[in-house]
Amino acid sequence: MIQTNYNPDVLSCLANLSNDEVFTPPSLVNDILDLLPAELWSNPNAKFLDPVSKSGVFLREMAKRLMKGLETQIPDKQERINHIFSKQLYGIAITDLTALLSRRSVYCSKTANGKYSICETFDDDQGNIRYKRMKHTWQNGKCTYCGASQEVYDREDALETYAYNFIHTDKPEKIFNMKFDVIVGNPPYQLNDGGGTGSSAKPIYNLFINQAKKLKPRYLSMIIPARWYSGGKGLDEFRSEMLKDKSIRKLVDFADSRDCFPGVDIAGGVCYFLWDRDNKGICEVETKRKEVVIKSSRFLDEFETFVRDNLAIDIIHKVKQKSTSFLDSVVSSRMPFGLVSSVRPEKKGDLNLITSAGNGKISSDKVTSGKELIDNWKVMLSKASNDHGGQPDKEGKRRIFSRIEVMPPKTVCTESYLVVGNYNSEAEAENMANFLRTKFCRFLVSTILLTQNITKGKFIFVPNLSMQEKWDDEKLFAKYELIENEIDFISQLIRPMNSNEIDL
Repeated sequence: MIQTNYNPDVLSCLANLSNDEVFTPPSLVNDILDLLPAELWSNPNAKFLDPVSKSGVFLREMAKRLMKGLETQIPDKQERINHIFSKQLYGIAITDLTALLSRRSVYCSKTANGKYSICETFDDDQGNIRYKRMKHTWQNGKCTYCGASQEVYDREDALETYAYNFIHTDKPEKIFNMKFDVIVGNPPYQLNDGGGTGSSAKPIYNLFINQAKKLKPRYLSMIIPARWYSGGKGLDEFRSEMLKDKSIRKLVDFADSRDCFPGVDIAGGVCYFLWDRDNKGICEVETKRKEVVIKSSRFLDEFETFVRDNLAIDIIHKVKQKSTSFLDSVVSSRMPFGLVSSVRPEKKGDLNLITSAGNGKISSDKVTSGKELIDNWKVMLSKASNDHGGQPDKEGKRRIFSRIEVMPPKTVCTESYLVVGNYNSEAEAENMANFLRTKFCRFLVSTILLTQNITKGKFIFVPNLSMQEKWDDEKLFAKYELIENEIDFISQLIRPMNSNEIDL
């Protein structure tokens, strides 16, 4: 028998700290480094920084490339190692633990000047992989640098504060007192802002990118959640700046984060990019869905929200050419009747109430908004998407909407739902409900729905059609002159949904 020994890369076997602090697999790191110009690896003067080092994998993989690229210029192996680690590679760890792990991965010793360190020139234990415990700067219960909640993160010295070195300073250039040619990394994604976790947490990856740009590197590349495409909590200004930034020359997009980080479910997917300071122009976009890769070259700011797929853009163009009004104008805002989600039915009342916990009665004097909707027919739509965090199912398809229900007159709902339309007849409301169930409508919403939460702003590409007639996909595809590959594309991404399907 032939015995095969398998010696895995330990950095590909690490368990993630959380979905917000994700270790980067070595294979993914090399895909990101492949975006950089090849000549950098043979430049003995180029300087590289990972400002968010967790496992040291970015620094380690860069070291491998430099070792090969500088072999002819610095033929002595030990001299080459000393030069690369002491004069070219720099890291800022995110915690004390990851500092030790990063040094062990890069220097083969948790102390840079230790007995087993492969670099002979360091005279302290940190070397070029720094970690300094920082404190948040509190003002009105929030950190002025990262927005962390004082209630959550004002901790005793024995506990981690998550006051990351790189973004808790006005002068990041002072950390190493030098300029960098390349900044790369995988930053922490979010922090609890005191209002809960998940969608209520504050994104912070944008802060690392903005801070990195202050250092004015020649190249910047980071892998981050794709939720910034559609903005949202704390990301609207960042989205606008990123979409307008012509220095972003390459964007690699994963609609499903699990295709990038095995087993890690990040709402809305992830992306990495190459920012080239001195080479502005059109961006090369790659959208990856399992084995399928769609490529295009385009400016990112054609729409206020970034649209992943080139085919989707073609479909949106066709819709906009034939439409003057869009559904965001008739979808309600949050709390259509001024009733929070915790409101429960009462024993008596002149109105019917629908809540996520059950139906019942409520008095009309409890309704503080949307009173013009009460006496008419309308359609109720769950505010929460059916898809977890915008992720597709195992077949790569999304359903988008969960509960869709026609609401008779004298019926209201809590903020768990949105209200669509305002009709004099049940037939018109039924037509709207069926329109919302079409693949066509749900596809247009899906192009910018990257989170669990559905808002009226997600309907900006959906045409506002007359509900005097019934609509189905066949009629809609014909009306907007969609061709076969566009129809197939929609069918590949959106699950069927009909009026007989049980709403979850």
